[in-house]
Amino acid sequence: MTSSYLFENIQILEKAGSSLKRETVLIKDGVIKAFGMRALQNAELLGIKPKNAKNLLLAPCLVDPHSFLESPFNGKEENIYSLIEKAKFSGYGQLGILPRGDFWRDQIESIISLKSIQSEVLVHLWGGFSLSGKGLHLSKHAELLQNGAIGLSDDDFMPPIELIKQGFSLGEMKKFPVLFAPRDRSLQAGGMSRQSVDTLRAGFPLDPVESEIMPLIQLIELHKQYPEIALRIMNISTANGVSILKYSSIRPMTTIFWWHLVMDNSSLSPFDLGWSVTPSLGSPLDRASLIRGLEDDVLDAISVHSTPADDSESLLPANKRKKGISCYNIVLPMLWDQLIRKSGWEVDKLWEKISFGPSRFLNQAEEELSLNSNRWLLFDPDKEWYQSNEKNFLTTATNQPLKDKKIFGKVIDCGLINQAYQNDQ
Repeated sequence: MTSSYLFENIQILEKAGSSLKRETVLIKDGVIKAFGMRALQNAELLGIKPKNAKNLLLAPCLVDPHSFLESPFNGKEENIYSLIEKAKFSGYGQLGILPRGDFWRDQIESIISLKSIQSEVLVHLWGGFSLSGKGLHLSKHAELLQNGAIGLSDDDFMPPIELIKQGFSLGEMKKFPVLFAPRDRSLQAGGMSRQSVDTLRAGFPLDPVESEIMPLIQLIELHKQYPEIALRIMNISTANGVSILKYSSIRPMTTIFWWHLVMDNSSLSPFDLGWSVTPSLGSPLDRASLIRGLEDDVLDAISVHSTPADDSESLLPANKRKKGISCYNIVLPMLWDQLIRKSGWEVDKLWEKISFGPSRFLNQAEEELSLNSNRWLLFDPDKEWYQSNEKNFLTTATNQPLKDKKIFGKVIDCGLINQAYQNDQ
C-alpha cells in the first residue's frame, strides 16, 4: 500500500554542492511530485492534508562503497536479497560488494549472475584483482570489467606489491577504479587492536601501526609511477595514515570504516561485539584524526564495510570470532550523533561523505532529489528506538553491535520502499 504526504517546513538537501533549506514537498505514491507553491496547489487538488515536518530531513539516498557478501545466493548469515531489503530500510540506494569467499568474483559467470538481479538498490560488484583472491596471479581483468564489474579489488589485506605493479603495467582496468586495503597480514600477525591499556590487560595481541602505514606508503609510491590508474584506498584507520595522505603529492580517493568514527579501543570492553574488526580499532587520537581527516577532505567517503556472520561465529570469544560487524540501520543515526551533534558538522558535509563522495568513489552518478524520483530518504534525528524492536531493520546476520542500546535518530521512510513511514506512525 502506497501513501502520499505533503510535508511543510521540512529540511531538504537536494544534491551535492547544495545547502540545507526548508521547503514544502509533495510525495505521491513514493515519488517526489512537486516543491514549494506547486506542491501546495497539487496537494489541495488531491485532498492531501499537510504534515508539519520541521524536525525531519528529506535527502538523497546513501551509498556504501564497499561491504562483504560471501555467499550471495545461499548464505545463512546474509544473502543478496536480504541485504538489499535491509539496505533499503536504512536509506541506502547503492551498495558496493567486495569479492570474498567461495563465490569469488573473478568468475565471469558470477558477475553476470549477480548483475541480472533486478533491484532499485543499485548493486555494484568489485571484481577480484587476483585469481581466487590468493594474491599469486592476476585474474582476467579485462573480461571482468567488460562483463559488469565496476572495478577491481581483493579483500581486507593487500596482495603483494609486485602483483599490483604487474596489473598496473598491463593497464587493462583503464579508468576503472582499483581498490586496495593498506594492510600487511605478516606485520599484523594476528593483532586485534592498536596498543592500549585495555588490550594489554586483556592479553590480546597488538596490531602495530606499521601494518597500515608501510603498505600505504608502497601504494602511494606506486601510484606516482602510474598516475593514470584510478587507485582507491580502503578504510584508513590510524592518525599516521591520515598524516601520510595529507602530505602526499598524489592522493588517491580514500574511505574510512564508519565504526572507527564512533568507537575506539577505549570505548569498548575488549570482549564486546564490535571490538574485533578489520582494520583494528585504534586509540582516541586515531579516531579524532580520522574525523578531522574527513572534515579537511583528506578522506573522501565513509564505508559501511558490513561483514555478516552467523550465530555460531558471533558466539565465539572476541579473539576467535570472525572479524567485522554487520549493520546498515544504525550507521546514519550513529554518524549523525558523532559528526552533527558532537563535532558540529553541517548536514551537507555529512552527506558528502556518506552519499556523494561514495558515488564518486565508485565512479557512479551522484544521488539527488528530483521530480518524479523515488530515490530519497526521510530521517528523524530525534526518534528514539531499539534495534531489537525493529524487525524490518534487523539483518539476518547476528554480529550486530549495540543491539540492545537505545538509538537516537532513525530513517523512517525511503522512496525505495514507501511503507516504513506509514507503518511507524
